[in-house]
Amino acid sequence: MIYTPMKHQAIAFDFCMEHPHAGLFIGMGLGKTAISLSAFVEYKSERFTARRCLVIAPINVARTVWAQECLKWDHTRFIRYSRILGTAKQRRAALAADADLYIINRENVVWLMDELNGSLARFDMVIIDELSSFKSTKAKRWRALRKAIQAVPYVLGLTGTPAPNGYLDLWPQVYLLDGGKRLGRRIGDYRARYFTMGAHKGHVVYEWRLRIGAQDAINRELRDLCVSMRSEDWLALPPVIYNPVPVQMDEAGRRLYEQFERDKVLPLLRENDNTWLLDASKAEELERMTNLVKGDTAAVAAGKLLQMANGAVYDDGGNIFHIHDAKLDALEEIAEANAGNSLLVFYGYQHDRDRILARFPQAVAFSGEENLEADWNAGKIPMLVCHPASTGHGLNLQFGGHIIVWFGLTWSLELYQQANSRLPRPGQTESVVIHHLICLGTADERVMEALQGKDASQRSLLSALRGYLTEKAV
Repeated sequence: MIYTPMKHQAIAFDFCMEHPHAGLFIGMGLGKTAISLSAFVEYKSERFTARRCLVIAPINVARTVWAQECLKWDHTRFIRYSRILGTAKQRRAALAADADLYIINRENVVWLMDELNGSLARFDMVIIDELSSFKSTKAKRWRALRKAIQAVPYVLGLTGTPAPNGYLDLWPQVYLLDGGKRLGRRIGDYRARYFTMGAHKGHVVYEWRLRIGAQDAINRELRDLCVSMRSEDWLALPPVIYNPVPVQMDEAGRRLYEQFERDKVLPLLRENDNTWLLDASKAEELERMTNLVKGDTAAVAAGKLLQMANGAVYDDGGNIFHIHDAKLDALEEIAEANAGNSLLVFYGYQHDRDRILARFPQAVAFSGEENLEADWNAGKIPMLVCHPASTGHGLNLQFGGHIIVWFGLTWSLELYQQANSRLPRPGQTESVVIHHLICLGTADERVMEALQGKDASQRSLLSALRGYLTEKAV
């Protein structure tokens, strides 16, 4: 296919040419991969300043997207790629291969740096796909890269969500691009300059708040390092329709849910696939002879409540207990109402996936294999069941359907937005409908409310659910 860059792609490409280290904070569907490969081709074939490029990406993107994109365009087909995946033996062989583009998943960055003795000298360019996954200074992969990447001539950081939990997330990402020149060489200096303490207890700070004018000041500092583009400003796409689908669990399921909501413990017995509730007041006596679902902290309790809203829950031993089938019934109604159309279904927990696959024989679980994306886009898969973390980055699924169903909601705004962007992309011809199965009177409602709010970070979601649990305890 002949590559004819759109206006926004040409602008981003020119920015890369003017800034050897750059952040492409570009919205979903704007072609970050094609822009990055074009930059590498320019450095390699036109300017002769780069020979090898390292791409660090989420596992499924590393496995499929970059190779497919190389083969897609006329000016990138010559690129010889090597995917550093699999066992340690397979990774070493791929690293030793004679190639132009070396693709590795971010989980193996520490291994790679150990193999290379802490140096990236063999690479002239590094592309970090989903730079926001390097937003923690405590992460081993960030620590492994922070010094070595500064010596690489060309560095690109790609993300559509650079600050999923707020501007504090920016410092580690920007440091990988400029070594601390713009936002300071230490995160403590960055916090002191641009933030004030919010909620805290003694020396433990739970929240940092931007100072007045700090956001604009940070943006100014990054103008010559990062280019930012929103999808809605550059793409004319069919509309996206968000549709809440109320779901009502049965009385037995409601009784189980409400008892755990109140007591934060649920002693259960299972007989013939039925779940039986025991007297919670006798939980300690029954602990040895029953299965306990416990919520020792607000976060754990919130997670258990979301599981129960979906229809099943893990006990403390990892056993699965059935709660209700209301969401499965609702999903079946959506599938029947859209017969002939493929559904992209996002789940939250493995027991969600397993119950969906058991109810719908036509459903296929996403495994990251290349042929699944091709089969979906060819209309061969009537229901593709995915976890948002596995399909949230890089995959182009817009040719296979226009209907998304959230069976179980996610904590993460970043994953939520990325997953929702799989279908409304260039090439989509239908209005995209995103159904949310919301179990009434449960934590689902609070998560949905927070996702739609202005500060839909994981921290705010947990805070919302913590408040919800407190209200129920009163």
